[in-house]
Amino acid sequence: MWRAQVASLEAAGRRVRAVDLPGHGTRLGEPFTLAACDAVIAEAVDDLGGEVLLVGLSLGGFLSVEFADKHPDAVRGLVAAGCCTDPRVPLRAAWARLSRWIERTPDSGARLNAFVVRAALSPQAQDDIAAGGFALRVMSEALDAVGGLDPLGSLPRSRCPVWLVNGALDHFRTQQAAFRRAAERSGQPVRTVVVPRARHLVSLDAPVAFTRVVLEALEAVDPSARP
Repeated sequence: MWRAQVASLEAAGRRVRAVDLPGHGTRLGEPFTLAACDAVIAEAVDDLGGEVLLVGLSLGGFLSVEFADKHPDAVRGLVAAGCCTDPRVPLRAAWARLSRWIERTPDSGARLNAFVVRAALSPQAQDDIAAGGFALRVMSEALDAVGGLDPLGSLPRSRCPVWLVNGALDHFRTQQAAFRRAAERSGQPVRTVVVPRARHLVSLDAPVAFTRVVLEALEAVDPSARP
């Protein structure tokens, strides 16, 4: 799902790693736990030299905020997209119950997922998100795990600049102002970016605009690395 960003960043001379979380992409058979996610991200960071601009979307956004809190020396900048809702809200438990029901259907929700993807994304975005496969069997695990995260508590401890990126039509930006205030309490630079007409999967809905934000963030935290 990061193909557009990877291509653009590599063309700009940047080293990039698009990480598959447990239960996703090349790790489809792996159980989803917060510890496993932390290890996967840490491995990619080490592969890139130990310091990175960390970019995450949706579930990956929450995990990126958590990783930056736990490993401040490894994160020079944080782009957290599509994750401006506290994951501890009661509705999360309802989503987890629904996910468990869907996972028990004969196709683990494949037909429902295909319908939603076709309805919500452009043909190019559909290809990009399908390239890594769909994490149909770990959604309830992921929702249960993310309920243990506290991004509003983590952001004030940030030791790097933060970009909060959301699609204007994203249903997960209901607490955008609260997330910004939390990040600002860190004393680090904070920028909120709302991408017009984009929905929750902002990097797929508006790949050019999203990549522009990532390039801007890279320039801010690591200008010496430009070609």
